[in-house]
Amino acid sequence: MSFDAGRSAARRGTTLAAAMLGLGSQSMSTMLLSYVLTTLIAEFGLSGAAGGLISTVTNIGMLIGGIIFGTLADRCGRTRVFAATVALFSLATGLGAISSSVNMLYLFRFLVGVGAGGEYGVVMSMIADAYSREQRGRITSYVTVSGQIGSIIAAIAAALIVPVLGWRGLFAFGALPVLLAIWARFALREGDAWKRAIGTAEGRPSIRDLFSRGRATTTIRLTIMATAQVAGYFGLMNWLPAILQGRLNLSVSGSSLWMIATITGMSIGMIVFGQIMDRLGAKVAYGLFLIASAIAVFAYSFAGSAAVMLIGGALVGFFCNGMNAGYGAIVGNLYPVEIRATANNTIFNIGRAVGGFSSVVIGFLLESFSLRAAMAFLAIMYIISLFCVLTLNMTKAKTGSSTEQELS
Repeated sequence: MSFDAGRSAARRGTTLAAAMLGLGSQSMSTMLLSYVLTTLIAEFGLSGAAGGLISTVTNIGMLIGGIIFGTLADRCGRTRVFAATVALFSLATGLGAISSSVNMLYLFRFLVGVGAGGEYGVVMSMIADAYSREQRGRITSYVTVSGQIGSIIAAIAAALIVPVLGWRGLFAFGALPVLLAIWARFALREGDAWKRAIGTAEGRPSIRDLFSRGRATTTIRLTIMATAQVAGYFGLMNWLPAILQGRLNLSVSGSSLWMIATITGMSIGMIVFGQIMDRLGAKVAYGLFLIASAIAVFAYSFAGSAAVMLIGGALVGFFCNGMNAGYGAIVGNLYPVEIRATANNTIFNIGRAVGGFSSVVIGFLLESFSLRAAMAFLAIMYIISLFCVLTLNMTKAKTGSSTEQELS
């Protein structure tokens, strides 16, 4: 291996490490709230609606942060914006520990959302810039698995810290990733792909570029797919444990066992999906996983024992959230370098904002109809997503600054 090749490989390795640590830290910071929400409601004397608003303002912040920082990353460079987003959600999480009123908590969690929502597209664009089309599926799968690891770290931290230091101690712990931001600011170098693209770009990147040059239908289809992905995730993680344990009278030793099984399935699914995507192409990978997801989520509503619940949870997680590994890669392939971060953040954060309402829809269907009607809703979402991916135009995408052979 030549010196230049070795240096290039080392830079890609550093980028991958930063991306994995970044997405893991982001997931950890956003998940910490879920373990102390009940405590916060009691301490501040909040109603259920006011307590739920803490999560809502975080999601609103994610949408705003995604739009702002995605465009900034395309205009100003990935590494500086990456460091800024990590610093923002880390410091905002830590500052939550000094909240003396619910309004202060709303503000800090909103800022957590702004930083967390902004980071996703930057991370995925860093990976797309550093790795070839043939590698992006499996590389982004490693990054998304790190997000699951971040969720597990949040659970462990909550179990260890809250009994001793309370919710304030847990939020203070959430400030630690600011060290990653400091390291990233000095250790990461801007990728050559972005430097070349921005040097020849026609005008400044903006959201309008996602709907120009024939990209409108691609952007709309990918946004629908992201919405279905998020809707399925929220339906899976928010409702299924309560449904299966409450309505079907099943007993599992706490929700943690179910969560471990499901997250394990998700992580394995992400790795497998990335391999299939790189070897057989996005249409095959998404086609297989979307069909399996539609079948699995509906079939899971028939679970009748604790063993089936655990095994089924792992299988549902494998298919339904395994696909999440492909979004950064598919956007990286379908959009040119100069608007990748804008595309990633805009598409996925709109999907997150809209798909998050699936919990409301599922709750309505459960109350007004039946469990199987709610699961049928999720299955239909996956079928719609399947139609979107099968009708994507996966040919060359030409722009003013780059032309890249896209998905197979």
